Amino acid sequence: MSRKNTQVLLAARPTGWVTEECFRVVEVDAPAPDDGEVLVENRWLSLDPYMRGRMNDAKSYAAKVELGAPMVGSTVGVVLESRAPASSGLAPGDWVVGAFGWQSLGVARPTALRKVDVARVPPQAYLGVVGMPGVTAFVGLYDLAEPKEGETVVVSAASGAVGSVVGQLAKLRGARAVGIAGGREKCDWAVRELGFDACVDHRAPDFEAQLAAATPGGIDVDFENVGGPVMDAIFKRLNPFARVSLCGLVSQYNATAPYGVTNFHQLLVNRVQLQGFIVSDHLDRWPEALATLGRLVGEGKLKWRESIAEGLAAAPRAFIGMLRGENLGKQLVRIGA
Repeated sequence: MSRKNTQVLLAARPTGWVTEECFRVVEVDAPAPDDGEVLVENRWLSLDPYMRGRMNDAKSYAAKVELGAPMVGSTVGVVLESRAPASSGLAPGDWVVGAFGWQSLGVARPTALRKVDVARVPPQAYLGVVGMPGVTAFVGLYDLAEPKEGETVVVSAASGAVGSVVGQLAKLRGARAVGIAGGREKCDWAVRELGFDACVDHRAPDFEAQLAAATPGGIDVDFENVGGPVMDAIFKRLNPFARVSLCGLVSQYNATAPYGVTNFHQLLVNRVQLQGFIVSDHLDRWPEALATLGRLVGEGKLKWRESIAEGLAAAPRAFIGMLRGENLGKQLVRIGA
């Protein structure tokens, strides 16, 4: 019996909130590697907010997903078959990180893959704390915002894959880490398990008062993942010469009308540096970032948590839940054993 490849395709472009009807699960024949390629069985799929933008038919920093094509995304899996030369360093049984998207199998040249050591770090961690989200936190905080000892760093979506790393990296630099998250459970986890100095529930009716109490000396660094009213509240408390690393605007990704920032003038009067960034623009920083993150994980200085959906058929619902903030930690799909 021939092997089958399960895929999740983009079936329709969403208007406003994504629905499960935007996706279609299919089974197709397994791809066969050509000369110089390897066949990979994906074991884990990463679900990330940026995927929402790829569903739109609009110009962006990366190409859109075509209708009828598999959704994009990072994966970690095992090499099943290799037609690549021995010099590639890849052989059946090796674990690799790739960008095969929402499917169970994929083929690629070794240069498009990154071999990883799963004896040192669990394979799925290479999609989170020691993967793109971790590198995003590293670059956005250390390279762009450059927090100094004693400064106050605020990070929104603090219990997510990126935000949870940002707060811990800030603490390692001697900064005060204040998180913003949705719900008491997430805030408690950030403080008790990750070591944040404080975490504020943006759903609380007195959110702004709580934010002020958590940042009595103002805010020196805003690592922004959410946008909208949360960002507006942060802008009110920015100190002179504060730095904003604009990583994401997840509160706006499903909006049908743009949010009008009301405190934008604070950037001028406080001479704030705001830098939007995409981590793929900083490929030269990935080796150092990954090495540092891996070492910190190995030393027990970086903690993480995962929300896991079982099977590719569960990916659409899990993706929508992540956009609604239902996940705690990194949202993953376990594709196979």
